[in-house]
Amino acid sequence: MSDKVFSFKNIHVVVEGKEVVKGVSLEIGQGEKHAIMGPNGSGKSSLVNALAGHPSYAITEGEAYISGKNLIEMDATERAKAGLFLAFQYPLAIPGVTVANFLRAAIKAKHGGDETVLKDFRKELTDKFSFLEVDKTFATRYINDGFSGGEKKKIEILQMAMLKPLVALLDETDSGLDIDALRIVSNGINEYAPSDGGLLLVTHYQRMLNYVKPDYVHVMMHGQLVRSGGPELALQLEEQGYEKIEDEVFNSVEV
Repeated sequence: MSDKVFSFKNIHVVVEGKEVVKGVSLEIGQGEKHAIMGPNGSGKSSLVNALAGHPSYAITEGEAYISGKNLIEMDATERAKAGLFLAFQYPLAIPGVTVANFLRAAIKAKHGGDETVLKDFRKELTDKFSFLEVDKTFATRYINDGFSGGEKKKIEILQMAMLKPLVALLDETDSGLDIDALRIVSNGINEYAPSDGGLLLVTHYQRMLNYVKPDYVHVMMHGQLVRSGGPELALQLEEQGYEKIEDEVFNSVEV
């Protein structure tokens, strides 16, 4: 579809005084799934953290819009309320806050304190626990406290499923997952990704894209998007690695 639910142009990001994202632009249309791939240190995680409003990642130049609203003018809370969601690469534990209470508070806050949005909360939470193959006792456990890597990533997808964002940014959701957990998490992404919004998936490897089929694949290196294409680009990267593209883009010398 042609309607752009999320777009950013010429984004520059600075972390601890160093520019790590150098003029990245992208448009995501309604119902589209995009994947950003690239080696370690290419700026992928910095980009999505900055777009989500993480205070350690400063956007120093560029513009970004979600459903036509200026993202740059919003703080992290306002971006979340506007429909932006970030699943973390390394989800933090929050002792003292249960999964259920956190989700209840987040959903209520997203809807301006309206209690009526919670009328089916318990049933919906139970259904999604079942789909993600998470024991329902996790509802009363503290967020990510003592969770395995796979459990943490399932809870990230659970949050996406319950919060129903317009745009979901998934930062290396496949990292640390065994084969079974990868399948379950991928099924969750396919089931609960925003159907009327957009998905941006950051990953190193093709393996998750075997389950979550992107419409577009982008390669990021040295803080720039250097190549874009369809799903076949991910397969090419799996076969050839990143070195060939890096040589073509950064090391080609005219004779």
